[in-house]
Amino acid sequence: MIPRYHINVFWSDEDDCWIADIPDRRSCSAHGETPHEAAAEVEVAMAGWIEVARDNGMSIPEATYRPPSPGRIAA
Repeated sequence: MIPRYHINVFWSDEDDCWIADIPDRRSCSAHGETPHEAAAEVEVAMAGWIEVARDNGMSIPEATYRPPSPGRIAA
């Protein structure tokens, strides 16, 4: 079973595009012209990472990141 990782999607003025990243996998990010495209691309990147990890006998970490709830201040 593949963990359901949280995906952040945000606009980057510096890159002039939408960025999607997975906080639990710091090195896993992608970009796109729309938020949907960026999210789809990061899912492709994550699937590739999981495939390589499995092929090399690496464990697949559980998802741990939880975004702050609305109205709750992150510590």
